[in-house]
Parts: sequence; C-alpha cells; structure tokens
Amino acid sequence: MASGEVSHANVSAEVAARSAAELPMGAVITNSGRISAARYPGDAPSTPPFSQKDLIALDDTLKAASEKALVRFSVYVGDLDGDLDASARAILAKAPEPAHGTLIAVSPNTRDVVIVSGSEVSSRVNDRVAALGVTAAVTGFRQGNLIDGLIASLRVMATAAAAG
Repeated sequence: MASGEVSHANVSAEVAARSAAELPMGAVITNSGRISAARYPGDAPSTPPFSQKDLIALDDTLKAASEKALVRFSVYVGDLDGDLDASARAILAKAPEPAHGTLIAVSPNTRDVVIVSGSEVSSRVNDRVAALGVTAAVTGFRQGNLIDGLIASLRVMATAAAAG
C-alpha cells in the first residue's frame, strides 16, 4: 500500500507503535507514513510489478493529492475478499490515520474498484467524489495502464475534495 503525506496534530504515538509492531522483520514506517522493507539476498521481490518510474509518479501524486485535499490518500492493488466494501475498509483501517484517509482499492483479477473513506473525511470524499474517481480510473484501466488510471483518479478526487 502506498500512502501520501499529511500530518495531523492528533496522531497518537500509540497508533504508530501499534502499526510498527505489526510489521514483518526488516520493515519500518517512515516519517511520512510509508512502509520501507529490506529483503534478504536471494529473496524474490514482493513489490508490485510496476516500474520504478511508475511507482515514483504514483508516490508523487499521492503526496500532492493528500496535501491538496488534506486527506491521507492510499492505494491498494490486490485481491479483495468476499464483501468488497468490508475488505477495503479493513485495509483502510491498517493505514496511517484511517479516520483521515481515503483508500482506492483495485482488484485486477476481478476488475473491481472500491473507494472508501474514513469518518473525518467522508463528508468531503463522499459517493459523488468516489464515483468521479472511479470514472477517471477506468479510462486508464481500459487502456491497460493501471498506474495512469490511479493517478487520474487521485487527481480528480483531490480536486473535488478540496473544493468541497
């Protein structure tokens, strides 16, 4: 999961400690809220099959969108189990500052896109804003470019949330 940078004064050390305790050995939460992990020599990479350029573009967009809208945007790409909304909410709950966050969850195998928001931002990132985000994402997805779709979605949602 990638996460943009937004800082709120009410983030407790307990939340950060709880999240850090749940990480695998060799992984840390950076000051910006991202997870950085080391691999042992010979271990297969566990990162998504995206180029470094694509990941940097996504990270830059996450940061810009989060700063513009004052929402901690996150992206999840992977399988969503059973109830898609409940699965996406469970993933958002594990993100830094879930009450101030919005998650775009994409399940490529089933072609599902789910957008969920935390309680503190749900009035600004509502169903209308989520629908705009999905519409923007689907255009890139149809062209076979997942990263471009996610970037378009983040930009549209950040603009709409900042205006709302």
